[in-house]
Amino acid sequence: MAEYEATCGMPADSVVVFGVASDLTLVNRWLPHGLWVRGSGPDRVEAGGEVVPGDGVHEGLFRVQDDQLRVEWGGRDHPEYAGWLQVADSASGTSEVTVHISLLDEPEEESSPERAAQVRGMLDESLSRLRDEVGDRLTNSG
Repeated sequence: MAEYEATCGMPADSVVVFGVASDLTLVNRWLPHGLWVRGSGPDRVEAGGEVVPGDGVHEGLFRVQDDQLRVEWGGRDHPEYAGWLQVADSASGTSEVTVHISLLDEPEEESSPERAAQVRGMLDESLSRLRDEVGDRLTNSG
């Protein structure tokens, strides 16, 4: 099993950031390159791409908890994969996002320092793209 987590400051309050992060119509703008997600029903998504193990489209669960500013997801046909994103307020109208993924069946040899750096790099890049998307929303709404 492997656990990965990254945190990034955001240029807006938690409600704005959560609105962007939990919107399935915007999620592909900030997810890691090589991954796409689309809604497929209440609390359900389909996912695919070159970073997704196996071939084809996979079914997943996607739950938005507005009252907790939290998004949770997991593989429906691959239950060994799960993750969450949490938004929290910071000082002066800014916020912070933490994203966490669990790969319950990742083989020990893939849990190397190089693999950890690769996954954390993907998480950091995604959070940076989310920060840019939030910044665009602030610029375009002002």
